Amino acid sequence: MTPPSSLSDANGHRTLTARQMAWYRFSRNPAALIGAAIVVSVVIAALFAPWLAPSPESAGSLVDFRNRHSPPDWDNWMGTDNVGRDIFSRVLFGYQVSLGMVIGVLGVAVPFGVLLGLVAGYFGGWVETVIMRFTDVMLALPPLAMALAITAVLSPNIVNAMIAITLLWWTWHTRLIYRIVKAQMNEDYVEAAKVAGASHTHILFQELLPNCVAAVAVKVSLDAGFVILFGAALSFLGLGAQPPTPDLGTMVSTGSEYLPEFWWQALMPGLAILYAILGFNLLGDGLRDMLDVEL
Repeated sequence: MTPPSSLSDANGHRTLTARQMAWYRFSRNPAALIGAAIVVSVVIAALFAPWLAPSPESAGSLVDFRNRHSPPDWDNWMGTDNVGRDIFSRVLFGYQVSLGMVIGVLGVAVPFGVLLGLVAGYFGGWVETVIMRFTDVMLALPPLAMALAITAVLSPNIVNAMIAITLLWWTWHTRLIYRIVKAQMNEDYVEAAKVAGASHTHILFQELLPNCVAAVAVKVSLDAGFVILFGAALSFLGLGAQPPTPDLGTMVSTGSEYLPEFWWQALMPGLAILYAILGFNLLGDGLRDMLDVEL
């Protein structure tokens, strides 16, 4: 008997389902596997930072002037900073801040943007005009400059940095979902649902939304790296997480004051940012190939 997860062609040869083919493409993509491994390692580092960090107290306001500016060695893999805190431990805790920002920003921006894109693409008319013209205006604004302006008006902290990024990030998802929905509106399954008397809510969330999930998943995986970069940029400029919070952007900013003599204080957190962004981008590219999505 043929297993339910497989299919057979006319000659009785076993073939793969679409899901199996997608996984096959992903598993044969070395870059995607590397990206997945990097993302998993970053998540593990963030979740288990209190147990993995050699010096958990370095995540706080520890001061050890006898050990300040120590170069990388076996005791401090990434060296110590200007007050003697272990940089490797602070990087692990810094991933908690970065991933928290990713979850906070995308957890709000993605549902909001997807909803607006669905409504604009489905209803059309004046609804489409209002939503998409407002989206175009927001897209025309330089994201980092707007985030800087918003964060400067509010008090500089991690929550306000998340708010500033969220206010701009929904636009990309609105544009993406709008384009997909407009392309799907003339498909037979949508027409059949209308003829059957399905409600607008049913068509939006039961018919159209499932066909957008793959594109949203790829976009989210790519966006995660950019959110980390934007958050680090705001922190670098003093508008994100404030000391002694172990934020990667703040660590790079503080370490840059001691270049080039104590190079590790800026380089190590910078490499940590690069590592996380590289992982999410490689994973996103792999998912795009696996799901055959065009963004």
